[in-house]
Amino acid sequence: MQHRNVDVAVIGAGSAGLSAFRSAKAWTDSVVLIEGGPYGTTCARVGCMPSKLLIAAAEAAHSVKEAPRFGVRASAPEIDGAAVMNRVRNERDRFVGFVVEGTESIPAEQRIRGYARFLDDHRLQVDEHTIVTARRIVIATGSSASYPQPWNELGDRLLINDDIFDWRDLPGSVAVFGPGVIGLELGQALSRLGVDVRLFGLGGQLGPLTDPNVMASAREALSAEFYVDDDAEVKRLERVDDGVAVDFVHRDGTVHSIVVDYVVAATGRTPNVSGLALGNTSLPLDERGVPVFDPATMQIGDSHVFIAGDVDNDRPLLHEAADEGRIAGNNAGRYPTVERGLRRSALAVVFSDPQIGMVGETFASLEHRNIEIGEVSFEDQGRSRVMLKNQGLLRVYADTMSGRFLGAEMVGPRAEHIAHLLAWAHQSGLTIAEMLDMPFYHPVIEEGLRTALRDVNARLEARLNRAA
Repeated sequence: MQHRNVDVAVIGAGSAGLSAFRSAKAWTDSVVLIEGGPYGTTCARVGCMPSKLLIAAAEAAHSVKEAPRFGVRASAPEIDGAAVMNRVRNERDRFVGFVVEGTESIPAEQRIRGYARFLDDHRLQVDEHTIVTARRIVIATGSSASYPQPWNELGDRLLINDDIFDWRDLPGSVAVFGPGVIGLELGQALSRLGVDVRLFGLGGQLGPLTDPNVMASAREALSAEFYVDDDAEVKRLERVDDGVAVDFVHRDGTVHSIVVDYVVAATGRTPNVSGLALGNTSLPLDERGVPVFDPATMQIGDSHVFIAGDVDNDRPLLHEAADEGRIAGNNAGRYPTVERGLRRSALAVVFSDPQIGMVGETFASLEHRNIEIGEVSFEDQGRSRVMLKNQGLLRVYADTMSGRFLGAEMVGPRAEHIAHLLAWAHQSGLTIAEMLDMPFYHPVIEEGLRTALRDVNARLEARLNRAA
């Protein structure tokens, strides 16, 4: 057994771990990066990038299909599933290669291959070959797809999103369980590429949305294109010779029986903490076994251990993982000095069509506070109609006393861009009136945002007039 003594040990070489390693290195050269799985982040290997490659192919096919609506005659697109997946894999491997190259450029003596588990508060055992004694530790072990264990009986007909990007061809049909970010993006993309898709959920939740009005608009737009039931009753899920038999209550109330090639589990992700042996430490843990931490400093309790990325079960997004890694790495590097890091305004995007955007505080978090709400429907918004992208709803939330912009939820065309503008406004602490002082070009989709801002501003002024 080898023994290493270091200032900082970072467990996990994903987006958060790499960010933490680089940040800790600014304070000390005595840092090691421990990783047991393949190099290459979740985003590059099975997340952000390969999913967008699949979505890009789907958008190309959809554009051809929709061309006649503009008076442009085109034959129905012919989907070459093997070619689609070949490009997805090749470009995915290219992105992964860049990350792997960057990780392997770290000096070999600062990289330890293997899975780490805690022996006590300061000692980590890596597989059966190395014990690392670290003055400070960063946990950045990520998360893994989770699904009901009985589904394992489906054998090789059960997939998670990680598996999809290794396909050599597109299947004929899939049942996707979980209408969250992953389920919506993959479900719609596969449908547009000619796969027969059924998307099932529980409890009426759609994507990350919490505003019931926006959720209803998203449900209407998406379910018009492919089968979506976000509050489904599935009576049977059983492996059969040629796939998986699914019996479910259709939205029309009748029971349908279908056989699909695969079931795709997009039912959530679980923090990778089970193999860390955190019970050997004095770290405070929640009911799921995840360390309790301060999101401003990423410090676990008042200890010398920090946490970052998907493993903390907070904001499972790449830019958040990188920020958390930077904060955790800086604080681990300069410990015992621990400082609050920059946590940016919340920003999330679902790359469905229409897109979904979330900024700042959610409707659910504001529901019992004193707020005013402004909205705009994109159905009659000028530029949206020009592009035949006139679907969706944007709702903005404002504080009644200060007029400050608090947050927004939306489904609509190019929501990714509107969400960025709103995130910048939120982080800058702008009021609705100050946002309306900003320039709006014509004709652009952002004019819809101005309509929503004018709506909420009028409500704020009316409230002031009533109070006077």
